[in-house]
Amino acid sequence: MGAEGPVNTALPPSLSRPASDDPTLYAGRWPEPEPMDGISSPLTPATARWLTDYNARVFARYARAARRLPVRVAMANRGTGHLSIFRTLVHILNVHEVWMVYIVPGRTAELPALFQRTDRRPTTWQGFNAYSRSVWSGVTAEVQRLTPAKLARRVRAPWMPGRYTVGDALLQTTFEQAHHLGEIIGLYWQRNREPPDMTWIDVNRGP
Repeated sequence: MGAEGPVNTALPPSLSRPASDDPTLYAGRWPEPEPMDGISSPLTPATARWLTDYNARVFARYARAARRLPVRVAMANRGTGHLSIFRTLVHILNVHEVWMVYIVPGRTAELPALFQRTDRRPTTWQGFNAYSRSVWSGVTAEVQRLTPAKLARRVRAPWMPGRYTVGDALLQTTFEQAHHLGEIIGLYWQRNREPPDMTWIDVNRGP
């Protein structure tokens, strides 16, 4: 033992109990959030455009990086939710398209036909590039038309219960993209490859 005596390795009482015993352990002192009332998004038309620009730019980073990989690596089944880096990127495009190009402008009745389209499931980079251009063109056009009233308008996806707005839909696509990019990041590190930066400041700060 050193002069300072034995080291106390016991956890504080609040950490030695199961988390379920202490509901504030991870919640901190934040109050309970207000339930969504159909106008919950804090977005404005300007911030919606900034967010969409970020989404497109970070997606482009990951698409460029994936195209630089050997095809067998980009297409390999790695056991994630959408199996490969390539298919995960395709799924991100699917998410943006279905929400921002169909649900937000009120084209829900067209979804069954959309889901049957084979161009939404490309298997080559050539098909991917064409689909990506189509999706981002549609997303950008829709976001450019947003007004405060449109952002506050309620929308509904057939598979998503709850009350939410156009602004919420844009946040939904943003966070879902981040989730799936996290899967891709994990696949990069599994192969000891450094993934592209994807955080807000990294993407937007410029040279």
